[in-house]
Amino acid sequence: MKKTSTRLADGRELIYYDSRDDTVRDAADRRPLEPTVTSSQVRRDPLLGDSVAIASHRQGRTYHPPANECPLCPSGADRLSEIPDSSYDVVVFENRFPSLAGDSGRCEVVCFTSDHDSSFADLTEEQAGLVLEAWTDRTAELSHLSSVEQVFCFENRGEEIGVTLGHPHGQIYGYPFTTPRTALMLRSLAAHKEATGGQNLFDDVVARELAEGDRIVLETEQWVAFVPYAAHWPYEVHLYPKRRVPDLLGLDEEARTEFPQVYLELLRRFDRIFGEGEPPTPYIAAWHQAPFGALAEFDGVNRDDFALHLELFTIRRTSGKLKFLAGSESGMSVFINDVPPEAAAQRLREVASS
Repeated sequence: MKKTSTRLADGRELIYYDSRDDTVRDAADRRPLEPTVTSSQVRRDPLLGDSVAIASHRQGRTYHPPANECPLCPSGADRLSEIPDSSYDVVVFENRFPSLAGDSGRCEVVCFTSDHDSSFADLTEEQAGLVLEAWTDRTAELSHLSSVEQVFCFENRGEEIGVTLGHPHGQIYGYPFTTPRTALMLRSLAAHKEATGGQNLFDDVVARELAEGDRIVLETEQWVAFVPYAAHWPYEVHLYPKRRVPDLLGLDEEARTEFPQVYLELLRRFDRIFGEGEPPTPYIAAWHQAPFGALAEFDGVNRDDFALHLELFTIRRTSGKLKFLAGSESGMSVFINDVPPEAAAQRLREVASS
C-alpha cells in the first residue's frame, strides 16, 4: 500500500491509498473554495448522561446530486470534485460538513472505489483489503489527536438509511468521548468479569454462539459471524476475529488476509436475503473498537479486555417493508424484533455463495 497525503483548496486533508507503490498523486484541487467554517459543539444531556453533537452548518450539505455532479467521483476536465485526481483506489478526506470538528472531534469520508455505480460488495478482495488498511491507518492517526477518544469506522448504505450520496463510501468519526453504546458494553464487561472471577464477556458470548451453533452464519479459521441471541434488528450479524484484539491495529496478518473474503461474502448474502429482483438491501456496517481514552470508570477493565467486532444490520424486515423505530424503540430504547435470530441465521446460510 502507498499512502499520499495532500490538501484540498479549503485546507482540508485528503489521503490517497493506492495498491501500487509507483502511483503518483500530484493533482491539485482547482476549485475556488473558501476555508471551511463549522459550528460543531458537543452538549451533555444531564438526565441521560450522554452527549449530543450540535452542527447547524450541516443543513446546507450536498443532498442527492445527479450522478454527473457526484462530489465523490474523480475530477475531470469539465467537472471538479472532492477528489482532485482523475482516478483513485481508496480515498479518505476530511468531511466538508462534519458533525464533529476542532475540539469536538473529527469526521472523515472514505471512498471505497472510483466506480460510482458499484457498491462495497462489488469490490475485489484486493480492493476490500485496501479499505481495511485505510480504516486501520486512520484509526492509528486519529488516536493521536487530543480531541479524539474513540474511533468509529462505518458505512451507511441505501437511501432508506438516510444516505444522501449514492457513491459507495463510508465515514470515520473521531469522538471526543466514549460513546454510550461502548460505555454500556464496558459496564457489562466489568460486571461479568467481577461476577465470574475474571472471565471475559466477549469471549463467553462468542463461545456460546459457537457451542449452540444455530445462529452461526459462517465460520473460517480466523473469523466467525453470527446473529446474536438478542438481535435488535431483523437481520443482524456480528463478525469477530477469533483472536480477541481491542481494535483494527491489533489484527494479525492472517486475520487481515482472510477478512476481505469473509466480509464480501456477508455483504453479498445481505443482498440476497429477500430474493431475486429485490433492490439492494439497505444496511449499516459498524466497527466497534476500544476507546483510546482512560477506562478508569469501568472497574477492572482495560483496553485489551475489549473485543474488536463489526456489526452489520439492515432496517428492512421483509420485502418492501422497513423496521421503523417507533414508540418503544425511540421512546424507551426497548427493541421489538419480528424476525427470530435463529430464522435470520438460517436465511443467511441459505443464501451463501455456491
